[in-house]
Amino acid sequence: MALREAQDVSIDSGVQQLVEKARQERVETAFDRAQKMSPVCGFGSAGVCCRLCLEGPCRIMPNGREPQHGVCGANVDTIVARNFLATLVSGTAPHAEHGREVALALLATAEGKTPFTIKGIDKLLHIAGELGIDTERREINEVAKAVALKALEDFQKQQGTMNWLDIRAQAKARQTWDKLGLTPVNAHLEISRAITRGAMGCDADPLNLLLGAITIGLVDGYAGLHLSSDLQDILFGTPRAVKSRYCMGVLQPHMVNIAVHGHVPMLSEKVVEWARKLNDEAEKAGAEGINVVGVCCTGNELLMRQGVPIASSFSSQELVIVTGAVEAMVVDIQCIMPGIQKVAECYHTKIITTMGDVKIPGATHVEFHPETADQAAEKIVRLAVQNYACRDASRVAIPEETVEAYAGFSVEQILEVLGNLNSEEPLKPLVDAIASGAIRGVAALVGCTNPREKQDVGNITVAKELMKNNVLIVTTGCAAHSLGKHGLMNLSGLDYCGEELRNVLVTLGKAAGLPALPPALHMGSCVDNSRPANLLRAIADYLGVGIRQLPVVGSCPETHSPKAMSIGTYFIACGVDVHVGVNPQISGSDFVTSVLCNDRTAGGVTTDEVFGGKLIYQPDPVKAAQELLDRIDQKRAGLGLPVPQREVADCAG
Repeated sequence: MALREAQDVSIDSGVQQLVEKARQERVETAFDRAQKMSPVCGFGSAGVCCRLCLEGPCRIMPNGREPQHGVCGANVDTIVARNFLATLVSGTAPHAEHGREVALALLATAEGKTPFTIKGIDKLLHIAGELGIDTERREINEVAKAVALKALEDFQKQQGTMNWLDIRAQAKARQTWDKLGLTPVNAHLEISRAITRGAMGCDADPLNLLLGAITIGLVDGYAGLHLSSDLQDILFGTPRAVKSRYCMGVLQPHMVNIAVHGHVPMLSEKVVEWARKLNDEAEKAGAEGINVVGVCCTGNELLMRQGVPIASSFSSQELVIVTGAVEAMVVDIQCIMPGIQKVAECYHTKIITTMGDVKIPGATHVEFHPETADQAAEKIVRLAVQNYACRDASRVAIPEETVEAYAGFSVEQILEVLGNLNSEEPLKPLVDAIASGAIRGVAALVGCTNPREKQDVGNITVAKELMKNNVLIVTTGCAAHSLGKHGLMNLSGLDYCGEELRNVLVTLGKAAGLPALPPALHMGSCVDNSRPANLLRAIADYLGVGIRQLPVVGSCPETHSPKAMSIGTYFIACGVDVHVGVNPQISGSDFVTSVLCNDRTAGGVTTDEVFGGKLIYQPDPVKAAQELLDRIDQKRAGLGLPVPQREVADCAG
């Protein structure tokens, strides 16, 4: 099978260059493996195969042919609904574990057991107040301990509701969840329940399974996203706008390069600290210093708090190593391709795993615990410095291009900017712009890149189509990397905006002391999808309406991860339509498709009717943008707002 040309793999010229280099050096990457895996399994793509017990595997045949039931008697609706629930559990569990790990780190820090200090004191006091914790005449560490214990209750309590749902959910949406009995009690309990109900011989009602999926989405939203972001802001500080750089060119040819990859920022924050402390050691080793770059969401965390540049998103993570210039790639959890070790063995790069439950055969392991964070980070940086001598200069090829980008637009930062326009009602300028149509709506471009897809095309195309129709973009995760690399997170991105949106961004930028704000506002990592959710709640509460009534949408055009589906389900439960551009593997069941996608041809209730949000599957990014604009305009009309004329769609490319 002939492999795809490099220009068909990605629209990133640096990625194209490195794909060619890898192939010339006989190094296989995810882009090659994805093509070798074609054609994809039709049964798996439709979600109609079941491996839950040893009676199977079973699969349902299409077009009414036999068999139409598994050995146990489960029909296609049950099988697809169970598989969808299992996908969400796979996405939610690592986010919940992320939240628990950060809560434990905050507790240990409050007890003086770690080298971390609490940097976000204002955020700590604010959250403590929301949780009903008395802060008068109490030491900061005492308050932090109380907050950490409240967070850990969300993994322990057996009655009531998760604390973070109590303080973060909009009341109007919660009324629906409570009425249907979907409100989660604790993260671990709900994950266990979901696994149990999806097990062989348990829940066989497809509607009940899909309602269970909503609960799991809420677990991701509150035990994963909101809890993690809040506690990380307490530990490391609430992000503020910074300017940094994207693309492979952020690697430095004469420096010790350390790539940090994963999602939890506790170790990576310390790696940056120790890289600065040991810079002289690198110079003694013959390098010009130490350069730390980010990959995936750990990169997002360091970008928005430390200004650390970003080298790559998920799908091209192996190509960072193919440059031949990386001494160490340090990984924690989530989105770590096992293939990075095989690629690293072709070069001098050390893969360093750091979590006891996330290891890769052949990699170096340096165990990380918050209590020993300094020791682990120092050891990792020293390993990288020592490895510089093993670099083969003849095999180093770093693409030259870098792109400047602004990042770190927390809700607090956005409200501060708006407050410069109206100190008494900071949200009013934004709401007025939406009401007038200067901002047609708000779209969150989130999620992933996928080696099966042409990298960045979906993310960039959807963003540009929405921008030219005056839709304000907020962005997180690897989608933010796509937008950053291609100029949509700097001021050159204004060229793609409709005139009305451009004028708003200029006004907001001047209020922030800049010529303008970029048209895509970087809000952080995957767990930081809590930030767009908080912004939506603030706008909806200001207007006295439900989130489901707002002209807002979410889009994940290049998703690969179950986490994107569980995050999306959380937003659907809140009343926001969510687009995915990669097959969500539910098409085998007309019933499941009807419920999630608001396709009433199969009859029955839909998530749109109950919660106000639906799933949109559309692989064509131009068509997807038009469907999202349709929904924005529908919700504008529902609020009695004018519906602006639409710009003509471009062709995807």
